[in-house]
Amino acid sequence: MPVHNALPHLDEAVESILGQTFRDFEFVILDDASTDGSAERLRYWAARDRRIRLIEGKKNLGPVGSSNLVARAARAPFVARMDGDDVSYPTRLAEEFELLRSNPKVGIVASASDMIDASGRKTREPEVWRLSRRSVFVPFAHGAMMYRRDVFDRVGGYREQCQYWEDQDLVVRMAAIADVLVIPHALYRVRQSRASTRVGCSHDRLERALDGFYRATDLLKEGKDYESVFQQAEAPKLDPRVFVAEGSLHLWVGGKPRLFRRLLRRGKLSLTSRTVATLVWTAWASASPASLRAFLKFLLTTRNRLASSHFPSDRPVLWRPLEIAEAVDQVEEEHHSPKLVASRAP
Repeated sequence: MPVHNALPHLDEAVESILGQTFRDFEFVILDDASTDGSAERLRYWAARDRRIRLIEGKKNLGPVGSSNLVARAARAPFVARMDGDDVSYPTRLAEEFELLRSNPKVGIVASASDMIDASGRKTREPEVWRLSRRSVFVPFAHGAMMYRRDVFDRVGGYREQCQYWEDQDLVVRMAAIADVLVIPHALYRVRQSRASTRVGCSHDRLERALDGFYRATDLLKEGKDYESVFQQAEAPKLDPRVFVAEGSLHLWVGGKPRLFRRLLRRGKLSLTSRTVATLVWTAWASASPASLRAFLKFLLTTRNRLASSHFPSDRPVLWRPLEIAEAVDQVEEEHHSPKLVASRAP
């Protein structure tokens, strides 16, 4: 768990790991040069529980550097990610560990997540519907995954060029060499607050990062490698989806995204349905964020209900980029590989 200025939610995050039903673990925590008292709280917890190994950084490494350092400091063959302001449900480690232990071909296990606000109130249900569509977008939260350390090392860990989408890049590269299983019920709670790293960074820096992300995913959809994105010059105009992604961060922390004019000035606009949808979204978010949140919650519930017919049970599903997830029926003892039951998703 990398930590940078995670108060006031840090205690809840730490307690949620120390209170797991699976108890045989080392809890590696990096304080990434916090200035809000997080380091002092972590020293308090480290003194109380011998499973905590605290690393105190003197220089802030940022999201990618801190994630790499804390992951490589772990000494176990299985590594579970945790974020300093989120919450893990008590059986999370037990359920994820058992799936990795019994499925040698699986490199990552993750779960669905509930969304909560700064006070811990649930704001959205898990986006299970994402498992029923073909997509390159990873359908689970960064902090909700457990993976094999050797698979992480083989792909080279997180990449600095993918700042603010380093988790998407890592999972896609790991999925190319190992299976990914997703538990379709929530074992994790993602906190969306104004203290979020992405919410607090500058508009320009985040928008440039998101533009690179969308250029990379477009190449991935075409079956192409996206390494070329790292060498490309910054585009004068940005993908319109950038402003929906950025606006969503502010929308779900209770803010009022005001990105319509910024979209008109900086977006790469054209006569396409994507541009029209983005214009409508940003205008709606600026005019009435509360009604947009209500509509998006209704849309999420509807999508989840439609997707539930594709996954008739609560079994984990096998996910790969651009492939529809499949429900895992049972593990074949002879080959130790999942026997799959294809979903009926279109």
